[in-house]
Amino acid sequence: MNLTEQIQKLNLQLPPPPPLGGVYQPVLIVDNMLYVSGQGPLLEDGSLIMGKLGKDLNVDEGYQAARQVGLTMLATLQDQIKDLGKIKRLVKTLGMVNSVIDFHQQPQVINGFSDLWVELLGDDLGKGARSAVGMILPGNIAVEIEAIFQIY
Repeated sequence: MNLTEQIQKLNLQLPPPPPLGGVYQPVLIVDNMLYVSGQGPLLEDGSLIMGKLGKDLNVDEGYQAARQVGLTMLATLQDQIKDLGKIKRLVKTLGMVNSVIDFHQQPQVINGFSDLWVELLGDDLGKGARSAVGMILPGNIAVEIEAIFQIY
């Protein structure tokens, strides 16, 4: 089952693709690797999930924000490469969590993104290498994630 069919099977609702926030390519393909610039948790109404983990949001809310980033990334990929069937596997995830200094559960937050991709591509192809770090994010968005995929 390809990625488009999995999205339909899981009844996932994608937000609109996000507008550019600077001078960069949202997606860049080099050989058989697809690089996705940092994505935020964009909702279907165009708003973003905002706040600091450990102050404004708890781990469960952060998990949902990271999952929403996965949906935002799917919208970006669909807009940029048109055919989601080109995506073979998730290679690497960099998950950035807007968190207070004494919040230490960034990996549990980024699991929201990772679990979505395992649902979409399966355990072997949907689980890649990963980093999950805490930092200050632009616009006070809760989570930002960039990813690298292998394509056919």
